[in-house]
Amino acid sequence: MWVRSTLAYRASFVMMTIGNFAATALDFVAIMLMFSQIDALGGFSLPEVAFLYGTSGAALGLADLLLGSMDRLGRRVRDGTLDTLLLRPAPVFAQVAADRFALRRLGRITQALLVLGWSLTRLEVDWTAGRVLLVPLMIGCGTAIFGAVFTTGAAFQFWAQDAAEVQNSFTYGGNALLQYPPTVFARDLVRGVTFLVPLAFVNWLPALRLLGREDPLGLPGWVDFLGPAVAALMCAGAALAWRRGLRAYRSTGS
Repeated sequence: MWVRSTLAYRASFVMMTIGNFAATALDFVAIMLMFSQIDALGGFSLPEVAFLYGTSGAALGLADLLLGSMDRLGRRVRDGTLDTLLLRPAPVFAQVAADRFALRRLGRITQALLVLGWSLTRLEVDWTAGRVLLVPLMIGCGTAIFGAVFTTGAAFQFWAQDAAEVQNSFTYGGNALLQYPPTVFARDLVRGVTFLVPLAFVNWLPALRLLGREDPLGLPGWVDFLGPAVAALMCAGAALAWRRGLRAYRSTGS
């Protein structure tokens, strides 16, 4: 329904998609301006930073396209309109995710994929079948990890009712963090996004393996391949949090 509504005004849709594309492109413009003054950032070249930018941006873009509307749940909890979704013969999670589905978010995904494609042509990597498959695997696992964060943040709103910005700090804020090499951040921060909120498995750890870089935390090499397992565990935890939050919902009482 929302896709048909969006495409009913095609000129508006195209302009909003281009605007979304341009707004996200400014982040990479800032990186290019930075590299106009330096040759490396934390030991990483521009194509390597572009690779981090593209993989993280594409993963977040896909998760945002599918589950970005979850941050509206707090408003529905506050005003009681979630009751309407509970009465419909469809999963509440699917209804919340599809609420005001914004197809214009394709602009973010397209921009990230273009940067990623450019970086792949510039990286000095010996491309084997395994390394080629690692790139889409990173994006897929990253999408699942960001999606789990979106879902967990939405579940928290059943109790907090106004925690969208907390959720955004881990999704959009995490994406901004992952666009840059881990070597430019303090080790405590890198440990936090590896062991507490494991966003490092979106692209940092597998990218270090792909680019032949050393892990700043000195973790065993097999940890770089744990992305699918981490994504599965996070999705399972997010599903449990969602079910518990939905069961705890008691409407507004008004």
